[in-house]
Amino acid sequence: MKKLFTIINLMLVFFSYSQNDKPFRNAFELNIVADLENNYTMKVDSTPYFVKEKILQIYPSERILVEVEIKKDTIYSMKVVKENLNPERTIEIEFSQNAEDRNNITMILNVKNPFDRILYHNAGMYTPKHDYWKATSIIPIKPKLQNFETWPHSIITLVLDNWRFKE
Repeated sequence: MKKLFTIINLMLVFFSYSQNDKPFRNAFELNIVADLENNYTMKVDSTPYFVKEKILQIYPSERILVEVEIKKDTIYSMKVVKENLNPERTIEIEFSQNAEDRNNITMILNVKNPFDRILYHNAGMYTPKHDYWKATSIIPIKPKLQNFETWPHSIITLVLDNWRFKE
């Protein structure tokens, strides 16, 4: 009876953790201000948040919780989750646009670092004005703090990759 109880408990724990995973975004229509006179609209399909291992794609209006597994002081794996059940190892990421004044369009990336170490990552952007990916600089995020990156132009999507800690 004790073994059965243990097995049932383990199954419940496993099932509840796997229910929190959110590997795919819900489909939505992206509508951003592109410039002084134009908007940019596209249908974003239900696609994976991680386009490859530890390479995250994010669109304006998205808020994502990324749970991290660390092995030997290295970011070993990352997954998007529905709820922040493990705040000590969950990175919070939000990407938004402020275009109340079309003359001063601002894109804002907010990343919260839950770790006791400086968090680094790289970023690439895709904009309405260019038909290619362009690298952009990102400031390292100090332990237990958050960074706000801003750009003075529209961005359709960002790819965040090469997640690491200061060596």
